[in-house]
Amino acid sequence: MDRNYENLANAIVLRAVDDYRRVLRILSKHPHNRVAQDECCEIEQFFRSSWFGILTQVNPEMLLKQLKAEVAV
Repeated sequence: MDRNYENLANAIVLRAVDDYRRVLRILSKHPHNRVAQDECCEIEQFFRSSWFGILTQVNPEMLLKQLKAEVAV
C-alpha cells in the first residue's frame, strides 16, 4: 500500500511541475496576464508549503530555479 501513496504523491508533484511550466510559458509571452500571474503564485506557494515537503524531499527553491531556467531558454 505504501507504493500506492508514493505514486500518488509523485503524480501530485509532477502535475504541479507541468502546470508551472505551462503558466511560465504563458507569462513569457503575456507578462501582464493576471490569471497566469495568480496561478503562478499559487503554484509557488504549493512548492514552498509543508504539504509539498510531505510529498517529496525535493528542494522547492532549486526546483523553481530549474523550471524557470527551462522556460527562459
